[in-house]
Amino acid sequence: MDGEESAGDVKIYLKGRPIYLYAPTTVEESNAGPPSESLQLEWVYGYRGRDCRSNLYYLPSGEIIYFSAAVVILQNVEENAQRHYIGHTDDVNCLAIHPDQVRVATGQVAGHNDEEGEPHVRIWDTSTLETLHVLGIGDFDKAVCCLSFSKLDGGNRLVVVDENNYHIMSVWDLSQDSPEKICDTKSSTEEVLAAEFHPLEENSIITCGGKGQMSFWTLEGDSFSEKSGIFDPYEKPKYVSCLSFAENGDVLTGDSNGNIFIWAKGGNTISQAIEGVHEGGIFSVCVMKDGTVLSGGGKDRKIIQYDSSYTKTGVETELGENFGGVRMLNEGNEGMILVGTTRNCILQGTPDLQLNPIVQGHMDELWGLASHPSQHQFLTCGSDKQVHMWDSTSRSVVWSTELSEPAHSCCFYPDGSVAAIGSGTGEWFVLDIETQEVVTSNTDGNEQIECVLYSPDGNYLALGSRDNHIYIYEVTDGGKSYSAIGKCTGHSSFVTHLDWSADGAYLRSNSGDYEILYWMMPSCEQEINISAIRDVEWATGFCTLTFNAAGVWPEDADGTDVNNVCRSNNGQILASADDFGKVNLYHYPCSQPKADKHVYKGHSSHVTNVSFLFDDSRLLSTGGKDMSILQWQVVQ
Repeated sequence: MDGEESAGDVKIYLKGRPIYLYAPTTVEESNAGPPSESLQLEWVYGYRGRDCRSNLYYLPSGEIIYFSAAVVILQNVEENAQRHYIGHTDDVNCLAIHPDQVRVATGQVAGHNDEEGEPHVRIWDTSTLETLHVLGIGDFDKAVCCLSFSKLDGGNRLVVVDENNYHIMSVWDLSQDSPEKICDTKSSTEEVLAAEFHPLEENSIITCGGKGQMSFWTLEGDSFSEKSGIFDPYEKPKYVSCLSFAENGDVLTGDSNGNIFIWAKGGNTISQAIEGVHEGGIFSVCVMKDGTVLSGGGKDRKIIQYDSSYTKTGVETELGENFGGVRMLNEGNEGMILVGTTRNCILQGTPDLQLNPIVQGHMDELWGLASHPSQHQFLTCGSDKQVHMWDSTSRSVVWSTELSEPAHSCCFYPDGSVAAIGSGTGEWFVLDIETQEVVTSNTDGNEQIECVLYSPDGNYLALGSRDNHIYIYEVTDGGKSYSAIGKCTGHSSFVTHLDWSADGAYLRSNSGDYEILYWMMPSCEQEINISAIRDVEWATGFCTLTFNAAGVWPEDADGTDVNNVCRSNNGQILASADDFGKVNLYHYPCSQPKADKHVYKGHSSHVTNVSFLFDDSRLLSTGGKDMSILQWQVVQ
């Protein structure tokens, strides 16, 4: 993007196309330096349980450790506190705990960052959050999918499996200051779902995965020998989905047929079978310290307990449908268990009494975000049809409800009593915040409602659609009644952002082909007299293409690089959500091209939205495909 000024206006180029952004008559001086305010990551809402395994553990510090997006989270449930490891540049994919219970290894997928965007492993200290080693930059393909520390030698070796077509398995020597690869081998052309050093056999590694893969590897110097698991006389499953170890060295596996097989220590044959214990696949088998065993089903959502001789004890529980199936089981503190679920939740409790949610999240692409106008709460909605109201102080879900359609956009009525929610199908809903009931619903067009916004006085609701139109409704009865009064027609691409003027007389809009248009309300006519809108005071700053946000556009931007912006309520700072997993903080106004900024990482996907709380104490950001919500403290 080049910037040039003519009579105060700014011209920027997006995809080689000149965009004119009109300046106010008196231009407030724009500070091109970064703001004095900064952001500090305070809380991560979400857990990656939908498609990851072996990602939830209990630490001696009293914290649970898990990951979401590019952040590894250490959460103290009792103290309602989180710490965060943010060394990764993209999705964290796997996690292993060192035998010392202090160090951990985490592996990531290929990412945005050129320098450390390649798949790699980071070994770090959970007490200090200090990175100790970065392994394998240039060695791994696509992503790191499995990790395990050796047990008998005190954790001096690490086994790593990547997502190469042959799922290359490598072993690394960690006893040196600079870890070195000892050897590697092609492990399987099928998906590898687990790889573990045997806790009682020094050079033994077990892997399992797709097409009934069950392999017993022996590390001999700098090479491997392999024995395949023999399933006879039992049916070979499509997937061996998880493995665990009994205290005597037996290997326990769960598979896609709902069977648990016990493989006696030192052998590659099945010594005992517990068949058909789950309807559908088993995603996790956990051996507890007292010798009892738990298995978790994905489809049937059940947790079943067995004694140390693998006989059912009669204790079992079923997770609520809203939580999903069991993804990961682990022993917590004082007989408690931790349950990670396929719907991105974490539960804690006992299998014979009650399991309570301690982490909840969305489970599909997330775009909708709105801050409450007078409380420390915010609303999110996503393609999973879920609407969650969150409390930023207690860091928890206040309530959840499910819509009939995937949701994409949301906003609060000025008094916070209702919220409008736009769907992916052209239908939109008005939700009563107190009862969570749908007050009314309407349909405009058959394409996605990209953005929704009430006028500051609450008299109007504007809905920007993917069909290029903006639909305008008159609002009465305190946000309960809606009547269509017209639509704004003139954009040649889908509407992306909206702002109302402070007096509700004008609306401005951006579109997918980088237009900025102005509309008179309530007539819905386009205002083409630029002098009429130069000095309009805008109630919000959501439009990405305006004079006061010109500086957020990077050089050579293609127009989709910035997904959303939000001006703070005090008008001092501007936050942007970009396509590279970053949240950016600028001075406001931000009219100088290439304005300096603070950059914050944590998301692994495109950042879809940002919103300041009503008192500017916090900034919220949402990740698209990472489905996470990050809560940032604004530090003055």
